Formats: sequence, C-alpha cells, structure tokens
Amino acid sequence: MKISTKGRYALRLMIDLALHQEQGHVSLKDVSKRQDISIKYLEQIASPLGKAGLIKSTRGPQGGYSLAKPANQYTPKEILEVVEGKIACVACLEDEENTCPRYGTCPTISFYEGLNKVIIDYLESYTLEDLVEMSKNKVWDYVI
Repeated sequence: MKISTKGRYALRLMIDLALHQEQGHVSLKDVSKRQDISIKYLEQIASPLGKAGLIKSTRGPQGGYSLAKPANQYTPKEILEVVEGKIACVACLEDEENTCPRYGTCPTISFYEGLNKVIIDYLESYTLEDLVEMSKNKVWDYVI
C-alpha cells in the first residue's frame, strides 16, 4: 500500500485547518502558502472532504474552510479513505466480502489479512488532534 500525494496533502490540509481553527474559517490561499501546495490541488482535495462531511466551507469575504467536528474525532484512516478509497494492502481485501476465486486456497491470504489489520489498527490508533500535537512538537534538526 502506498499513500498517494493526494492522501498526504489531505492530511496536511486537515492538520492546517486544525492548527488555525481558532482564527475562524481558513482560506485555501493561506493553506497553500503555508503548506506549499497549489490552490487547485487543495480544491480537488477539499471537495471530497466536504462531501464526506469532514470539513465545512463558507462563502464570502470572511469565508473559507473549517473542521466539521473536533480534531479528536477524526482518524487518519477516515481522512485517507475519503481521498484514497478503501485502505487495503492487496486488491482482494478492498471489498467487505473477499470475492477472489482463490480465497479458500490462497496460501498468502492469512498473511495479507494480518498485515491489513496492522495497517488499519495503526491508522485508527491516532487522531487528527494527535497529528496536530506531533506537528507542534516536531524538532527540526538543521545541519549547516
């Protein structure tokens, strides 16, 4: 499983909104400057996040985006699945019911189901609030 640029940027957008939520609605222009992500790309990410009810948008001069619920009520899995689709390490685990014709005799399915469980459990073990705190406490090492 590889998280795409869209998935990485979705997490960065959500962290940025959480970091700046006390300022009210956050413009994508401001997020774009802080995160060095094009506004067009942010719009492509914000749209499905809004449709999924993860963020709210407000139009007008004081408009912008905000989280739809408190940061501690989001998981990275929830955010990533909106823009990436179902999280699965192999294609046959993408659907609720495994319809692979070799499922009953596959020598590797137990391994992949276990791996998938580890990935899902990890993504659900953090909240957006945790990611915000991690970004605040990040120590940057610069070598000159």
